[in-house]
Amino acid sequence: MLTLIKNAHVYSPEPLGQCDVLIAGTKIVAIEKDLMLETSVSVRHLDGTGCIITPGFVDSLVHICGGGGEDGFASRTPEMQLSDATLAGITTVVGALGTDAVGRTHTNLVAKAKGLKEEGLNAFCYTGSYHFPTPTLSQSVEHDIMFIEEMIGVGEVAISDHRSSQPDAEQLATLASHARVAGMLSKKRAPVSIHVGPADTHLSLLHQVADNFDVPLNRFYPTHINRNKALLDAGIRFATAGGTIDFTTSTTEYDLAHGEYSAARALAYSLRAGVMASRLTMSSDGHASLPVFDEQNNLIGLEVGHESSLFTAFTEAVQQHNVPLEQALMAITSNPADVLGIQKGRLVENADADLLLLDADSLQLKHVFCNGQHMVSDGKPLVLGRFEKAAIAVSE
Repeated sequence: MLTLIKNAHVYSPEPLGQCDVLIAGTKIVAIEKDLMLETSVSVRHLDGTGCIITPGFVDSLVHICGGGGEDGFASRTPEMQLSDATLAGITTVVGALGTDAVGRTHTNLVAKAKGLKEEGLNAFCYTGSYHFPTPTLSQSVEHDIMFIEEMIGVGEVAISDHRSSQPDAEQLATLASHARVAGMLSKKRAPVSIHVGPADTHLSLLHQVADNFDVPLNRFYPTHINRNKALLDAGIRFATAGGTIDFTTSTTEYDLAHGEYSAARALAYSLRAGVMASRLTMSSDGHASLPVFDEQNNLIGLEVGHESSLFTAFTEAVQQHNVPLEQALMAITSNPADVLGIQKGRLVENADADLLLLDADSLQLKHVFCNGQHMVSDGKPLVLGRFEKAAIAVSE
């Protein structure tokens, strides 16, 4: 079946004006003005009047098999379900382990990614975790990246955090080099995702690596850069020097009251500071634990991250902080796709048909397509994960 979306304004994420979009199978086969079809094949028409079409969102950090554990075994967060992503406009997720790489394992992570793919989502993951020595699924980081399709990098490796293994510059340079070579051999970009904690050392370790080893800053992808203004300013220096920085959209009221910038505010602040729009991204940290520590690193609270925060941050950036729509979209589509080295995040002919229809005025999510499959219609899920369906059947 063909699907023809008519009369919407298309953002690739660059604005293309009012166009029609034709989907055949899993691909976009045409983006043209006033597209007319002469075919005997069944065509489903969707009126996009009053809507914009955007790429599906690329969420570069999600704890798809759950995270947490900072407050004991009962604090382990649950797994992500399919509609947690699709109802937030997310068509691609990258899963990671975090603090816990003992109770949570790479077998869990890769199995969950494969399951999400079976349900219709694009799913990748990182090998490694917060810690050194780097835990892997197979015998090494290199083997994981080269031979496991879903594994596209390493992360999230923790620095400037009391939960980190406190790696030195040489250890981090070696890890990044191993990932780089494995990526070359398997046609993957293989970045190193970096969890940045609240310590005053900020991103200094990454600069040490770049200054003393043949490992450029753009091999690292630091996240949580909106924790506080000092870290945000350090992130701006990092981006200006050639790196890409990521802002976390899940947060807590406590953190916002104690100096954290919302991701949308951090995005706007960085753009005003002169950072190139292509060096800025946002991710949800969905289904992670969001622990709150006091100044002595005692746990005083814990919440759970939500994938829906990515969509909220996108609309906040546009509607409250006057970030141009194109630049807000870049931060959650083409930019993370480029850092990760995946063919996602853009609307072009022959690309995967991952796209959203949003109300042009309110930016309300109306439709989601993932690899050509209609996942959400009029804001309601058409496709649910297997156990989401089971839960609904039990409730009925």
